[in-house]
Amino acid sequence: MKQTTTAALTLSAEIRARFDEFSRSQKDVGQYIVDHLDEASFHTAEELARRANTSSSTVVRFAQALGFEGFPELQAAARDEYRRVREGDGASVDQGTQPLFPIDQTEFEAALAADHVNVEETARRLDREQVEASVELISRADRIVLCGTDQMAFFASYLRHLLMLLDLRAEVVASPSQEGLAKLGRIDEQTVLVGFSAGRPHPLVVRAMKLARNRRAATIAIADATLSEVAKLGDQKLFYSSNSPAYVRSHAALLSVVQALAYGVYALDEPAYADRIKAFRLK
Repeated sequence: MKQTTTAALTLSAEIRARFDEFSRSQKDVGQYIVDHLDEASFHTAEELARRANTSSSTVVRFAQALGFEGFPELQAAARDEYRRVREGDGASVDQGTQPLFPIDQTEFEAALAADHVNVEETARRLDREQVEASVELISRADRIVLCGTDQMAFFASYLRHLLMLLDLRAEVVASPSQEGLAKLGRIDEQTVLVGFSAGRPHPLVVRAMKLARNRRAATIAIADATLSEVAKLGDQKLFYSSNSPAYVRSHAALLSVVQALAYGVYALDEPAYADRIKAFRLK
């Protein structure tokens, strides 16, 4: 069996080490596998392609680019790594915990169960130091710019609303309109830019992150892919899991991250922020 991946490296480590070699579509597959190793271990190439927003032929080509004969060999490597990870975490698993739903769960129950797992996975993988640094940056920023397009624009707007309750001024850039580009044009060293990303990041968000770094502004990346270009450009990186059996990504964990981030800012000076919220509601 043809396989050129280094025996000392896990599948995830191999993908990370060679990530820049892959095509744009192959990167979508690679970053999805790294962040959803369990799915790569058990789903078909077609299902994995659907979740990574690409084609099954791209999944096969990606496997071959890694040195495997095809997807089955890549999946075997994924299962081996996943099994070792599970065995390593076995001591922390409560075998007596009952599942949320029966095995023959409905589609509705499957979606809810996936959201539950996403929130738990997000909590496990968030780095406390990066969270605390993000909270500190937002609380002290002279100017906050929140950049997210399409569905991510909703979460950018919601975070702006939560910060507005704390009397923290934030602006949303949701499209490459003249107004949006003007907001990005005013980014400077006193600005904190928060970039939202799901799957393959929108070019506008990537450009905004690059501009902020060039102008020495602080950047926070909120993304569901650890190998995302937006995540790479963030000074602070907040990961959320978005796995879903449905036809769209799950945003339950992202909503939790946004609300927890705002609450973290609030908790820095609860009495003062409580007064600000009270004053805001009286307006």
